Amino acid sequence: MYLVVIGWMYVVLMMSVAEASNTTGTVLGAIVTFFLYGLLPVALVVYLMRTPQRRKALKAREAAELREAQATASTEPDAGGHAPGAAQDGGVAPVRKEP
Repeated sequence: MYLVVIGWMYVVLMMSVAEASNTTGTVLGAIVTFFLYGLLPVALVVYLMRTPQRRKALKAREAAELREAQATASTEPDAGGHAPGAAQDGGVAPVRKEP
């Protein structure tokens, strides 16, 4: 795939050079030719061609995160027997005015 992209960019570069060096051509025309015939279409094609790879990488990353979450999560109940979120002893006393 990248060989075709490199070949097309070479062709577009030569078109731009021909546009700039022609007696009726301009450098601005060469720049516009390079961007409109070269960079923009090639960027779009490469982005679309890599969509399945990006999707596959995203699914693999999500599967790895799920496996990691399942490995760290315990299905056993709390060994202490206390309700979750119960008040803790020995906390910091609140600050208040002296009587």
